Amino acid sequence: MDTNANANANASAGTGTAVGAGTAVGNGGRSARTLWVVGVVLALVLAGFVSFYASSSPDGLEKVAADHGIDEKAEEHALGNSPLADYRTEDVDDARLSGGLAGVVGVGATLAVGTGVFWLVRRRPAAPAARNASSAPAPAADTRPKV
Repeated sequence: MDTNANANANASAGTGTAVGAGTAVGNGGRSARTLWVVGVVLALVLAGFVSFYASSSPDGLEKVAADHGIDEKAEEHALGNSPLADYRTEDVDDARLSGGLAGVVGVGATLAVGTGVFWLVRRRPAAPAARNASSAPAPAADTRPKV
């Protein structure tokens, strides 16, 4: 049986065993890299193109704040003059391009921060000295009578 056949057999058996580099069993044998790439491309398309068609009306939280006068106490945010404030890119006059570019930059920044966090907290293999110490048999107990 080849690796793919083993992966499919394990997947259908419900074992959830990972087989091969980059192949996760349980998702039809597709690689995790393919899933990751499709997710990033989908996020970029949504942020860059579909976001232009989002409603410009206030969302529920903004509506409630306006109905109850809470928004009258609001102050300008400290980053209100930043290059990507209000989902727009500074110095880009076309609204569609400005919003799409801000979305793509946001996806890239989120991806960079998320990747950095996962890289920092990932599991690392034990150091060679620790591996050798943990695999060595424990010393035998002293069973001699005490005099």
